[in-house]
This record gives sequence, structure tokens and C-alpha cells, in this order.
Amino acid sequence: MEETTMLKLDKVDICREENVILHRASFTLHNGEFVYVIGKVGSGKSSLLKSLYCEIPINQGDAWLLDYNLCKMRRKDIPYLRRKLGIVFQDFQLFPHLSVLENLILSPIKTQNMSRSDAEDKARKLLDTLGLANHATAYPFSLSGGQKQRVALARAMMIDPEIIGYDEPTSALDPELRKEVEKLILENRATGITQIVVTHDMQFAENIADEIIKIEPKH
Repeated sequence: MEETTMLKLDKVDICREENVILHRASFTLHNGEFVYVIGKVGSGKSSLLKSLYCEIPINQGDAWLLDYNLCKMRRKDIPYLRRKLGIVFQDFQLFPHLSVLENLILSPIKTQNMSRSDAEDKARKLLDTLGLANHATAYPFSLSGGQKQRVALARAMMIDPEIIGYDEPTSALDPELRKEVEKLILENRATGITQIVVTHDMQFAENIADEIIKIEPKH
């Protein structure tokens, strides 16, 4: 497979108000690679994912994601970029007024013209894999933190993204469910999906990552 640059950061700064939360970050992610971004709480690693999703601006440096210049993003281009990304945020960002199943099928139906029956079939298979087969009709308010996290992971995978980003994907899970999520991440790797995992946990990263990038908090 020909090597393609999916993400390139060069001396990137990310700020919130007057606080620099990520300072001079640089790395390159190629197609099919699996990168772990390690850092303590408050180091800015979660803000990096939000910047890739165009929720937090990049204040300095150069940043390219899937041929989009993140430093010069036009508002009209953001939805097109997001269709190529599957991001699992720590706050899950599930729609509270939709059932688990509806949360999963909404995006592929609207953005990929997938039929409802195909979307439901795909969603139910993912829910079954993640131990949520009995929660398809449940609403987010009734789910535990670990269940919401798995729903968010399934939703990210529904659109067959070019890159999947995970923000602490196993933090709210018990050991058994953690293994299931880790297994799913590894299966995604085997299919060639480019993945970036943001975490403070080195144990899993050391075993399987192509590269481990450490981010230190800016003081």
C-alpha cells in the first residue's frame, strides 16, 4: 500500500483564552498507522482531537489533515472534513433525544445516503460486538458511562471514517469490556484504518502502537 500522509502537525500551538494548552506539537500520521498520544491530565492531548475536528482553533504552526489546511479552514468545508473523521470524545456527544440505534444510523443515512435498513443492520452488528445488543432502544440518559462510551465508539465506526480518533476510550470500562474495546480497535487496525488514540494509560499503547507521542503540559 502506497504511503499517504493523513495528518501532519508542525510546531502547533493550541490556546484557550490566554492559556497555551498545547505547545509546538509536531508529528506525522500516515495511512494505516496506529498512533498513541500519551499525556497527563491537562497536557492538552484531548484539545488536539478537538482541533482536528475544528472545535478548537490552531493558533500557531502548520496543520494538515486529509488535504485540509486546519489553520485556514473555511466554515463550509468543515462538514466535509468531519464526514471523513470518526471521533470518540470523552463527553460522548450523543443526542439525548434519540435512542441508541437512532444515534448510530443518523449520520450514515444523512451524509452517505445509506438506506435505513442497511444502516440498522450495520448498527445492530456493532452494538452486538460491543455488548449493547439489548440497548438499541434505550436513550442516553439511561446508560452508564461505559455504555455511552461504547455507543460513541460504534457511532464513529458507522461512517467508515478514514481516521478514527479516540479520547481515553477505555477509561470508563471494567476490565472485561476494556478488552472488548481494545479488540475492536485492533480489528480496525487490521483493516487498515488510520487511528489516533489519546490516553494517559501506557499499558495498552506499548503493546500495539506504531508510534507513541508524549505530550507534556505547558506551564
